[in-house]
Amino acid sequence: MFHAFILGMDSFAFGLLKAAALIEDGRIEGFVDKKYESFDSDLGKKIRNGETTLAELAQRASELKNVKTPVSGNQEYLEGVLNNILLSGFDS
Repeated sequence: MFHAFILGMDSFAFGLLKAAALIEDGRIEGFVDKKYESFDSDLGKKIRNGETTLAELAQRASELKNVKTPVSGNQEYLEGVLNNILLSGFDS
């Protein structure tokens, strides 16, 4: 039982160290900031502050001329960053 407790505490410590490394690395935070930068636009602020209506947003959407096509969510990039951090320090 004692060894199981030590192993559990080691696992928690490892997780904490890797979580800190992910935060300090900054790539994921930078990715999230870029992905959601429109939330800081004038329209984004109005939406977040509840200062617009669905009817107003529908009107704006109907007036759009150049609609951007959806872009990749770059899940593979994020998985690569996560794996890079989590697996760093291991010898093969």
